[in-house]
Amino acid sequence: MSAVSIIGCGFVADLYMRSLATFPAVQVVAVFDRDAARCRAFCKFWNLKPSGSLTEFFASQPKGTLVLNLTNPGVHFEVNKTCLENGFHVYSEKPLAMSMDEAKALHILAADADLLLASAPCSVLGEAAQTLGHAIRSGVAGKPRLIYAELDDGFVPQAPFADWTSESGASWPWRDEFQVGCTLEHAGYYLTWLIAFFGSVTRVVASSTQVLGDKGDGGTTPDFSTATLFFEDGPVARLTCSIIAPHNHEIKVIGDAGVLRLKRAWHNTAAVRFHRRFTLRRRLMEHPLGKRLRLKGETHPKVGRRGAAAMNFALGPMELLSAIAENRQPRLTSEFALHLNEVTLAIQNSGNSTGAQVMETRCSPMEPMPWAM
Repeated sequence: MSAVSIIGCGFVADLYMRSLATFPAVQVVAVFDRDAARCRAFCKFWNLKPSGSLTEFFASQPKGTLVLNLTNPGVHFEVNKTCLENGFHVYSEKPLAMSMDEAKALHILAADADLLLASAPCSVLGEAAQTLGHAIRSGVAGKPRLIYAELDDGFVPQAPFADWTSESGASWPWRDEFQVGCTLEHAGYYLTWLIAFFGSVTRVVASSTQVLGDKGDGGTTPDFSTATLFFEDGPVARLTCSIIAPHNHEIKVIGDAGVLRLKRAWHNTAAVRFHRRFTLRRRLMEHPLGKRLRLKGETHPKVGRRGAAAMNFALGPMELLSAIAENRQPRLTSEFALHLNEVTLAIQNSGNSTGAQVMETRCSPMEPMPWAM
């Protein structure tokens, strides 16, 4: 039996619990939230025992247990740092930290303490991403030349978000979501895939802005961003995030022989299709339907759709637990998390006049999951 513990019992915590349920050999051994009432409601729903304080939380479990930091982004650094200082491995919700100075400090702290530090999202370990990665490595579409990735979520400020609640009754943290911004919240869903497939981003040319005025959060965080990403050894990619444009979560990998295409970033079993390129009556075109690509054999446990997503949020924690048990380097390394944080912040903070930004951090491409080799 493997053990994890949870700090933060808000909206996303229920998604983690529903995902952890697909791995019966994992037990949640401690839970804490600074909002005691929210913690009690969450623990009552999931039949868990709440901790009355952080001191009690750490004392109730062995050092070296994996802590899932599911708190609000503004306190990610503080909570991650506290967990590492107390001798615990950490899997943090995104972003790892709100500044690169904080992210670097966490990276150093984890390395010095010989502890694992990783951050969400973990859909890169899911079937859809791994199928796309396998197709790229296998040269299905030829050499990748250009990638278009979209993370537009529709006109969210007009959505009935006040009615969105989790299974245990937590409200969707709309104020936090708007203040943190769609880039920090969502860019990682495709950035992790691209970094896993092609390695480090060396240069980011981006722009971001607040298209709408005050959304009730009192902030000026960008609600639109677009970035051109240059990889150390790979194609050029264009990534767009917004909470304004009509919903579009498509990624297209454009190669010499055609296009690899996936339309649902937040669905672990989304169809990956290859649209071969051909000529018809002197016209060059890609096949309109495309051939669905599948991996052979079993992949990972699936979860049903909850709200906007059909993702197993436990794939990341399980990868760290497996790495600990097997005494190996995890696929989600602290270097990967640090590089993801730098690229995401570069896009978020680009404004309309920053220009090209050279990335300081580096990480290696990610080894595929065993079932996607």
